[in-house]
Parts: sequence; C-alpha cells; structure tokens
Amino acid sequence: MNKVTVSTKQAPAAIGPYSQAVKIGNLLFVSGQIPIDPATGSVIEGDIQAQTERCLLNLQAICEAAGSSLDHVVKTSVYVIDMNRFDKVNETYAQFFQKQPPARACVEVSCLPKNVLVEIEAVAVVK
Repeated sequence: MNKVTVSTKQAPAAIGPYSQAVKIGNLLFVSGQIPIDPATGSVIEGDIQAQTERCLLNLQAICEAAGSSLDHVVKTSVYVIDMNRFDKVNETYAQFFQKQPPARACVEVSCLPKNVLVEIEAVAVVK
C-alpha cells in the first residue's frame, strides 16, 4: 500500500514536522487540529465552543481534501485542558456528528500547543 500525505490550504499548515493527514489504503489519519484559522494562521478568539468548532471545521476540510467527509470519521481523540468544560465541547461536537457519531476518547491534558483549549484528531474511511 502507498502512503500518501494530504494537504489543503483550507486548513492550517502543520506547525511542526508532520503532515495534516496521511492516507494509506482506504484509511485517513488526520493529525490533531487546534483552533487556528487557516486564512490568518492565528488561533481564533473565543471560548471552548468556538475553539471546538474551528478544530472540527479544520478536520472537515482535511477529510474533504482527501476524498472523505466527517460522515466517514470512525474515531476521534479530543484533548481538553479542563474537563469541567466537557459538556460545552459535547454541545458543539454533536452538531458535527449528528448521525452515527464516531468512537471517541476525550482526555484532559495540562497544556496544548499555542495554549489553546482543545485539540481534536481523527481517523476516517476514504471511499
């Protein structure tokens, strides 16, 4: 199987030595997305719900660039710096995964890149 890197200007560029996503076979592994606006390259303003939305919009753009979609996401990992905001993350997350939500892990971490509040990574199927 060929390993193919995926890149789109509709999501922020990687801020380190990694790819936005890697496709192998019919699986797409999307790197953790933080709430960076791809148009400005800056972390967006706002609370954890606004930041969760931007993370998911970035994931969506990468999935679409690879020929997939959020409907084909099978697993996500969500990293938050404060588990007390879990309900707010869920409110926004649920808007993006209304039917057949993927499997998910959510863990609290002490710090995330650029001091953001949330980071989300995903595995999707490419049809």
